[in-house]
Amino acid sequence: MNATAANQVSEIVAGLRHNFDLGITRPEAWRRAQLERMRTLLVERSSDFERALRVDLGKSATEAQITEIGFLVAEIDHALAQLRRWMRPRRVRVPVGLQPAAARIVPEPLGVALVIAPWNYPLMLALSPVVGALAAGNAVIIKPSELAPATSALLAQLLPDAIDRRAVAVVEGGVTETTALLQEKFDHIFYTGNGRVGRIVARAAAEQLTPITLELGGKSPVYVDDTVPLADSAKRIVWGKFMNAGQTCVAPDYVLGQPETLSRLAPHLERAIHDLYGSAAADNPDYGRIVNDAHFDRLVGYLGDGEIVAGGGHDPSLRHIDPTVLAGVAHDSAVMKDEIFGPILPLVEVESLDAALAFVTARDKPLAAYVFSDDAAVRDRWERETSSGALGFGVPVLHLATPELPFGGVGESGTGAYHGERSFLIFSQEKAVLSKPLRPDTLAATIMPPYTAAKQTLARRLLPKLM
Repeated sequence: MNATAANQVSEIVAGLRHNFDLGITRPEAWRRAQLERMRTLLVERSSDFERALRVDLGKSATEAQITEIGFLVAEIDHALAQLRRWMRPRRVRVPVGLQPAAARIVPEPLGVALVIAPWNYPLMLALSPVVGALAAGNAVIIKPSELAPATSALLAQLLPDAIDRRAVAVVEGGVTETTALLQEKFDHIFYTGNGRVGRIVARAAAEQLTPITLELGGKSPVYVDDTVPLADSAKRIVWGKFMNAGQTCVAPDYVLGQPETLSRLAPHLERAIHDLYGSAAADNPDYGRIVNDAHFDRLVGYLGDGEIVAGGGHDPSLRHIDPTVLAGVAHDSAVMKDEIFGPILPLVEVESLDAALAFVTARDKPLAAYVFSDDAAVRDRWERETSSGALGFGVPVLHLATPELPFGGVGESGTGAYHGERSFLIFSQEKAVLSKPLRPDTLAATIMPPYTAAKQTLARRLLPKLM
């Protein structure tokens, strides 16, 4: 559908809630069917999604498969394989003092969820949370990004025919439609994007006491020392940084290292850029484009914040910026203030490991941090002394592709985590269920009035040991 009129939003939400209340989303068979249909849609209309992603972001078909379509198919397959186990009630121990009794945790769906997606991975980040929401038995509204209009339109066109439209809806539009959605009562809101809008979502959710997951961003640092092969490290850093033209929330944002290490690393970065994207990235179909003119202009403004040692070329007519490495970047420069979210990699000099750790811990907690060091003591200090949503040793980004690892931020980089079973759990209420027979009536003999001397002794001395 096209942009949804604000007065239609309430009707859509009410319809989904009515259908959820009828119980159609609860059976395992329904959940499994929706996931299988989504998988079929992604596979059978794969070329259509590839074209939409090319229109929106200049994304190559191969990168679209690796980072969006194939990623989702793998995530769905994992959910299908684990769904029965995730849904199964879990028995838990009952303290001796409460026996005889039985206790279990029963996961149940929350209700109607809202997923607000960003533009940088407009397919994967729209549907990945939905995998968890459907697996958990919820109805869900998907709000794709208006900044990726081709992908948004394709989702709105195809998804309602592929998945049970009684419980899944796509609402297109911009600020007006999102504002209308946030005025409704949901049982969970899942937002991926920047911190400014994240605060708006959080305030709206607070008015309704709605639980939220915020997947934000931040300046994810890379630390490199001279204990690793610099050429190999450079290739992995370049790959993680410049996929999707740097428009990745967990992309390496900047590189920290001692001056001599960075001076040796710089030519390896330049060589890696050439190896991955050639000498003319503007003509390379494997290299994407900046999403819009505003982001292009913002990024070009950073090019003067250091010495360009690789790249630097740009073309506004194509919204193209070469993969660029800046050396000698000052700690307080503009490029070091906000998340770059584009193909510019600053090299930031620090005098020591201590200085690198202090630099990172003095700033907002990032979504990820990456360490290239073969020194076990260095790795241990990064793990113990820094806080981030994830920590990668020797590789950026790939923690996202490990379904048993939670993906999420901390502090300014987000709240809550998903992927794998975490996706199922964030859209579930883990209901506590306790069953205790009326006979024998152990409660009357232990914790119910009248409180005799014997019960007082039991409360003080014995019960604490039995709980």
